[in-house]
Amino acid sequence: MDRVVTDNGSSDRAADFTATVVSLGGRHHRNRPYTPRHNGKVERCNRLMVDEVLYARPYKSEQARREALAVWVNRYNYHLPHTSCGDAPLTSLTPARVNNVMTSYNWCVMSRI
Repeated sequence: MDRVVTDNGSSDRAADFTATVVSLGGRHHRNRPYTPRHNGKVERCNRLMVDEVLYARPYKSEQARREALAVWVNRYNYHLPHTSCGDAPLTSLTPARVNNVMTSYNWCVMSRI
């Protein structure tokens, strides 16, 4: 990790957050307040999540929605090609020294939930 870019939310301004980023070898960069265009990748991900999962269909329970979201997040991170990664999944950019990423995650079809 070289840099973590965040908005100016209270959790992102916390000294503990910045200290953690620095301890992992990164820099913490904050976007200019009230300028969401600087946080475009995150905003795009949030928009896709809303459109494709959260409000895509009615759920019988909040638990069913959470399960569908977990499947979507894993698909987004481990299987969906991203142009910013050369049409590879986001996890393809994960450094080898990170050992908490499931490299052989088997994605289940959302309709099973």
